[in-house]
Amino acid sequence: METITPDPRRWWALAALVASMLTLGFDLTILNVALPTMAADLDAGTGAQQWMADAYVVVFAALMLPAGLLGDRFGRRRMLITGLAIFLAGSLGGALADDVNAVIAARAVMGVGGALVTPLALSVLPTLFAPDERTKAVGIVSAASALGLPLGPIIGGWLLNHFWWGSVFLVNVPMAAIGIAACVFLLPETRDPSSPTVDALSAALTVTGLGALVYAIIEAPTRGWGDPLVLGMITASVLLIAALVLRERRVRRPMLDMTLLTHRGFLFNTVAATLVNFILSGLLFVLPPFLQAVLGHDALGTGVRLLPMMGGLLVASRLAPKVVARFGARATVSAGLVVLAFAGLLGSRTTVDSGYGFVALWLALTGFGFGLSLIPAMNGGLSALPRDRAGSGSGLLMTMRQVGGAIGIALLGSLLAGTFRDRLDVTGLPARAADTAGESVVAAHVVAQRTGSADLLASANSAYVHGMGVVLLVCGIAALVAALLAAAFLPGTPRPAETSTAPDLAAEEADARQ
Repeated sequence: METITPDPRRWWALAALVASMLTLGFDLTILNVALPTMAADLDAGTGAQQWMADAYVVVFAALMLPAGLLGDRFGRRRMLITGLAIFLAGSLGGALADDVNAVIAARAVMGVGGALVTPLALSVLPTLFAPDERTKAVGIVSAASALGLPLGPIIGGWLLNHFWWGSVFLVNVPMAAIGIAACVFLLPETRDPSSPTVDALSAALTVTGLGALVYAIIEAPTRGWGDPLVLGMITASVLLIAALVLRERRVRRPMLDMTLLTHRGFLFNTVAATLVNFILSGLLFVLPPFLQAVLGHDALGTGVRLLPMMGGLLVASRLAPKVVARFGARATVSAGLVVLAFAGLLGSRTTVDSGYGFVALWLALTGFGFGLSLIPAMNGGLSALPRDRAGSGSGLLMTMRQVGGAIGIALLGSLLAGTFRDRLDVTGLPARAADTAGESVVAAHVVAQRTGSADLLASANSAYVHGMGVVLLVCGIAALVAALLAAAFLPGTPRPAETSTAPDLAAEEADARQ
């Protein structure tokens, strides 16, 4: 076999992908920090806040499969640029929005842009980097996303302290513009014209099936799980997703390539990455209100206090490739999930009187466990993909991850809302004020300030911390189950120093470059 000649532009191209992923990571945590402020200004309860977060995630997850195929067929660089432009337009819409529905619509538009950017940024990696460099490349892209996470809360917090909440959307505009310029000048065009065509019906089934499921989970704590609308949405979701799977199995060249799930390495690495995203998305949703409403920090202070988690993530992103090289991917993913489980169980012991030092400890462990488990899981999933299905395969992987994130926000947010409402003492309040206070801890604080009720304020803080503890306990148990699954079922991939983790992929790359 001839020597493989690496693409000399590959590291410059990686810089373009870093700029793109930095933009998306930057936006994610800005919104989480801004939600308490937006909830007060827009009179948004927990359900509305969940939709402001989930409108992006649901659209994002539902469109990533067709987005990967569009990139394969029409050019990954072209679709990356298009996605960043749509993301920029959605950000402008969010900055100009004046009510909850407009914010939700803007977030959905941003989700369309994000859906184009994320899977294509990943699908470019197998075409640019040989297996021995791919782990490092995935780590760099993951670090770019991670770097956006701590910058988001800090800059967003500063903006919220000095400007209106729409500024957290407006700041995405120059970030997206930089990403577009980087893609135009640094990224080579790659495509696979033989990829399947985008199936509009399958895409519609994906969007409506996921949307119905998330709607049911968000509305259940308010309406009750036995409510006809909730039951109807759950039933519709099951039927729509079942119809999607059946349709895709009968199509000669499916958009949702179920045969990829027969690859053990791809399947179980994807499951591990999905469970990690489930945990982290739920955590990022419940944490800012605790720091901002319960502990009384402003938006900037909240962003700064999220830094231990981001610091742990950045350390793990640098350490993960070395740990994989020494101990193998299965051991690394399992160990990261055990750390994540310990962090969740430790965090569930948080009380109203816990000092920030205790919170910072389990936050740092959370970030470290997240990075240590996610990076090798993502690389393992990508390495199992045939080169000619990099776009659709990475789209499927990222779709599963984001479905986990959407369900994490919806399910854990609903668990928090239900627990908070049940524990909140609204004795003596008028019925309307009691209903308002039960919507969220931010709403309860507003009612307490209006009525001058110190008892309501104390009850709201106690109820929220108890609900957060329940959520963290569930996260810890989920991470422990995921660790056991990873240890039992992830393939015992050889260490990179010994041999490639995907010999068939390496051979295809060799043929392509000869």
